[in-house]
Amino acid sequence: MWRLDRLGRSIRNLIDQLTALQDKGIGFKSLQETIDTTSPGGRLVFHVFAALAEFERDLIKERTNAGLAAARARGRTGGRPPRLSPQQATAARRMYEQQDMTVEQIGQVLGVSRTTIYRTLKRDQAAPAKGRKPRSKSPAESAAEVEALQARLAPEVSR
Repeated sequence: MWRLDRLGRSIRNLIDQLTALQDKGIGFKSLQETIDTTSPGGRLVFHVFAALAEFERDLIKERTNAGLAAARARGRTGGRPPRLSPQQATAARRMYEQQDMTVEQIGQVLGVSRTTIYRTLKRDQAAPAKGRKPRSKSPAESAAEVEALQARLAPEVSR
């Protein structure tokens, strides 16, 4: 094994894996930490390094969570920005609530994927109910229909 922390995420997990290997007559050697569990001294060093590896992971997790909390306190949320503007999201919600278009068709009108529409509806608490409106089998009824919808919604979407 290259490094001890690649074998497991907690001391209990590392010890369980080491015990399983020993039960099968297999010794553990770490190339990075020069640990060899075939001797009593090697097993002691293994347990010490396992404890240190878990401690390091806990510190990293603690610092990461503290950094995220500080960013949230400053109003930062992280992640990528939404693909749709607030006006486009409102238009998508209206089209969905009218129930005359599938989610895929709404995405085509707005120039985004079906997944983006679902994500927007979920974020805005207007998540689609399962089976409510099946997605279309074809990308659109016709190019002319999509263009007509885009023209009809253009003033609303561009606001």
